[in-house]
Amino acid sequence: MKRRPVNLIFGAALVALVTGAALLSLVWTPHDPVALNVANRFAPASATHWLGTDQLGRDVASMLMAGARTSVAVAFVAVVLGALAGVVLGLTAAALGGLVDDAIMRLADFGFAFPALLFAIMLAAVFGPSLTNAVIAIAFVNVPTFARVARAAAHQVWTRGYVLAARAAGRGRLAITLDHVIPNIAAPVIVQATIEFAIGILAEAALSYLGLGVQPPVPSWGRMLAEAQTLLFLAPHLAIWPGLCIMAAVMGFNLLGDGLRDAADPRLARAR
Repeated sequence: MKRRPVNLIFGAALVALVTGAALLSLVWTPHDPVALNVANRFAPASATHWLGTDQLGRDVASMLMAGARTSVAVAFVAVVLGALAGVVLGLTAAALGGLVDDAIMRLADFGFAFPALLFAIMLAAVFGPSLTNAVIAIAFVNVPTFARVARAAAHQVWTRGYVLAARAAGRGRLAITLDHVIPNIAAPVIVQATIEFAIGILAEAALSYLGLGVQPPVPSWGRMLAEAQTLLFLAPHLAIWPGLCIMAAVMGFNLLGDGLRDAADPRLARAR
C-alpha cells in the first residue's frame, strides 16, 4: 500500500492558509489594520472583532492578515534575489571549475560568516532600519546556500553521459548549462527555496521584533510580539496569536520542503 505524503499534504495546507490570508489582505480585512480606536482597547473576541483588539484598539485579526502579507512578501523577494544570485554563482563554479570554483566557494564561506541579524544591524547602523534593508540582509545570507546547492547538483549533471556527448560535439559551456544543467538542477533548487522561505519568514519576524525590519505603521508579526511582551499578564492573546502564525508559517514551509524533497528522491521516503 502506497504511503500518503503526509508532510507534503499538511505542509501545503498550512502554506495555502498563510498565503491565502496574505493575498486576501490585499483586497479585504475585517477592519483597517492600522486604524486606532483607543476607546475600544483590549476588547475581547466578538463578532465585530474576531480575535479582539490590542492596546491601541487595533483589530488583531486584521493585523495578523496584514502581517502575513508582510512576511510572505519579504520572504518571497529575499528568496528570489538570493536564489538568482546564488544559482548563477553555483552554475559558474561548476561550469568553469579550477580557480574560479575555489574562489566562489571561498566567497560563499565568507557569506556564511554574516548571519541575517548581524548584517541587518550593520545596515541599520549605516542606513537606518527599514523593510528594504531587511530584505537585502535576508537575501544576502541566502546566496551562499543556493550557491552550494546549485554547484553540487550541477557537478553531478556535468558528469552525465549526455553532457559529455554534448561537449564532444563542440557545444560550449554556456549552451550546455542552459540546455542541460539548469533543467536538471531545478528540483533541488526549488526544494531549497521552500526551506529558505521558512527561514526568511522567521528572520523577518526576528528583525521586526528588534526594530530592524518593517517600521510602523505597517503590521508585522514580529513587531506585534515586541509590542505584546509587556502585556503578557494583561492580554496574553496579543502574543499568542502572532506566535502561532509564525509557527504555522515556518512549519508549513519546512514540511512542504521536506515533502518535496521526498517526492524528488523517493529513496529518502523509503528510508524513513
